[in-house]
Amino acid sequence: MSAENPWPLRVISKKIGDWVARLGEVWTEGQITQINRRGRVVYLTLRDPSAEVSMRVVDFSGTAAAADPPLRDGAQVIVRAKAQWWDKNGTLSLHLREIRQVGLGELLARLERLKRLLAAEGLFAAERKRALPFLPYRIGLICGRESDAMRDVLKNARSRLPSVDFEVRQVAVQGTKAVPEVCAALAELDADPDIEVVVIARGGGSMEDLLPFSDETLCRAVADAATPVVSAIGHEPDTPLLDYVADWRASTPTEAGKKIVPDLAEEQRGLNISRTRLRQAVNAILTRESDRLAAMRARPVLARPETMLESRAEAVENLTHRMRTRVRARLERSTDELEHLRARLRTLSPKSTLDRGYSIVTDAASGEILRDASDAGERIRVRLAAGGLTAAVTEKEED
Repeated sequence: MSAENPWPLRVISKKIGDWVARLGEVWTEGQITQINRRGRVVYLTLRDPSAEVSMRVVDFSGTAAAADPPLRDGAQVIVRAKAQWWDKNGTLSLHLREIRQVGLGELLARLERLKRLLAAEGLFAAERKRALPFLPYRIGLICGRESDAMRDVLKNARSRLPSVDFEVRQVAVQGTKAVPEVCAALAELDADPDIEVVVIARGGGSMEDLLPFSDETLCRAVADAATPVVSAIGHEPDTPLLDYVADWRASTPTEAGKKIVPDLAEEQRGLNISRTRLRQAVNAILTRESDRLAAMRARPVLARPETMLESRAEAVENLTHRMRTRVRARLERSTDELEHLRARLRTLSPKSTLDRGYSIVTDAASGEILRDASDAGERIRVRLAAGGLTAAVTEKEED
């Protein structure tokens, strides 16, 4: 096979048919979106509720017509079928062999299994839930087209905060298109940096109508969103799994409108009360500190500051007097000691001996004191108490 030797289209179609035939019978599940009857042949369109995937199912055996209860649009079914390739128009369909409608009990059992799975993965954990912003800049709203849920959210939010800004995405909230459209709207709003919180709202309905909000694909999309998500599905008896995954659950769209924004009037009252309390607290502090200042100024040391100087001056004067007295006594005592030393010095001084009539004789030549007459030279020096004499030695007497 090449560009020069291509296969005929019938060959390609036959090969595809042969490959599909090897697949054999399969079991699959989906939601019926369309039922057409042409004589005894029933044509069904089976759609995956979590994706934009659908396939035609053809029943030649009357199995679909004999279903009890009768099949209807939106019914969840499980079918056993064999894939069939139509050579003439190149289409793929499923030939029905058996069909089972999923009952309420089976749906509840599946939801419970999915609930346990998501809980085990931590998608319901409280620590992963984010707090809602106190005053969101812009709010994303996903709701049904022209629905009461949309009006309830907008009305209650704007009655509390008239300036609130909404980015609304109106989508299918039940049926086969619900999950893809809600997920697409969530992805779009989550990508907008101005959106600070997203509300998914729907009014009440039967359990079957609310099945899209328990879809695994939607639950995982909400868990992966970077923006906080509020679930506002108004159906109290049966809680959809979205309520467990969302960051905050509102029992009704009305409650969601009251939760996502603060009440302007209530916040204003709170501010006024806080302002009054603050003013009272500041006034109390000022009054208390003024009283403390007045009490401090009334103290003698501040009322007449020179008192401190006077008391210190008196202490300085006393210390000065004591210092002078001690210095004077010390001088007098030292003077007496000096006089005693002087008297002793005078007593020991040679001058005292001279005053009593003695004299000191030295050799006039050498100046040495003479103690022996034989040591005297020709001339001697005599020192008296007053003055002195120089004399010539004319005679020496030895003792």
